[in-house]
Amino acid sequence: MNDVMSRFTDWATFYMSNLIVTVLVLILFMGVNRLLLPQIEKLATSSKLSEEARKKTYHTARLITGVITIAVLLLVWGVDFSGLIVLSTSIIALTGVALFASWSLLSNITSYFVLLFQNSYTKGNFIRIIDGDNYMEGYIADINLFTTRLITKDDEEIAYPNNLVLTRPVIINPKQHWQGIGKSTDKQMPVQPEQPRETQKD
Repeated sequence: MNDVMSRFTDWATFYMSNLIVTVLVLILFMGVNRLLLPQIEKLATSSKLSEEARKKTYHTARLITGVITIAVLLLVWGVDFSGLIVLSTSIIALTGVALFASWSLLSNITSYFVLLFQNSYTKGNFIRIIDGDNYMEGYIADINLFTTRLITKDDEEIAYPNNLVLTRPVIINPKQHWQGIGKSTDKQMPVQPEQPRETQKD
């Protein structure tokens, strides 16, 4: 027993810095779970999203924090530190591009969390999305991880990507409701005909 305790003490002394960083990372992880995640869940609730969407929000946030924590712990306890740094930076770079590039499917998840912080995109609001000469509008029925569901006046359901909602001009609660989908150029006000000028009298 004394031999086991001696070996454990030697191991703990040799890896003292790794153990300290590990404890700090775990404390930070628990702090994020207790402080940040309830705030995200509160935002999802205030956005009037469905119960399923709120659960997905909470579990996705926990998954992201868990993956980051594991990645940091692997970085701390990695055997080949330099090689692990190259691997981790490459993964972080690829993940960053995937989460923020407009052409990436994963960027919809990032946009989903951004939409949670925008009170303008609360469930029940009427929005009009302008996409070039085209438009689509409807009531926000729900916001999922990848798409925003709109319900038009004709009870048609539109699934629009979250990243495009953030990158396209959006009119919140416009005064006039148009059709669900159409061309914005068709909705322009008609030009008043020019009044004929009076002829000058001699």
